[in-house]
Amino acid sequence: MVITSKSNPQIKEISKLASDKKFRDELGLYLVEGVKPVNECLSAGCDIKVIVCTEQHSDKYSDAVIVSDSVFSSISNEKTPQGVIAVVNKPINKLKAPQKSCILLDRIRDPGNLGTIIRTANAAGYDEIYLINCADAFSPKAVRASMSGIFFVNIFCGEREEVLKALSGIPLICADMHGENIFRFNAPERFCLCIGNEGSGICKEIFDIAQFKIKIPMRKTCESLNAAVSAGIAMYRLKNN
Repeated sequence: MVITSKSNPQIKEISKLASDKKFRDELGLYLVEGVKPVNECLSAGCDIKVIVCTEQHSDKYSDAVIVSDSVFSSISNEKTPQGVIAVVNKPINKLKAPQKSCILLDRIRDPGNLGTIIRTANAAGYDEIYLINCADAFSPKAVRASMSGIFFVNIFCGEREEVLKALSGIPLICADMHGENIFRFNAPERFCLCIGNEGSGICKEIFDIAQFKIKIPMRKTCESLNAAVSAGIAMYRLKNN
């Protein structure tokens, strides 16, 4: 059977999952859209609740819910919909101490930046990412920007005090314009790289207790770097010093 009504309860639920963080949190679900991302989601062993697709893809996914092209367009977040969306159960990660070097993100507001940082963290080999008052890592834009990285890292969310408690004993490394040149800095064997808000940087409470301050050298004609770019440079440099 092909669903042709946008008023179908399942379709309405998916539409709300795309736009409403509270609804995603309440149901513990998020969306993955696109042929390649959905296939990578399957390969990663994620807990997929259901796959929704158009008739064009109906032979590729067993037990998929089939919808008309117009219905799919109404739930898609893509400018050019590919006809496949997976509804995925969000992983449940309780706050705990990291096993290896990790990332702490403090008030990263842009979901594109957040997803890009997650993508880079996965590529650079950071498995644990701690979020304090950030954008939703499971929003469609962040998931898309993560380029499947979201499937391979552990995301931990919490208030500042409880996150810092989980990171107790782990050296914190923060960026600072007056810090040590990152290309001459020798990181400890295990550490937590802290990346702050796009406009205001790391909050004072975290900055003041950080054991190390580092800077990425720049020409005088450049005032700052994008948070995701800075994070990428630092992640690779600190892992390979």
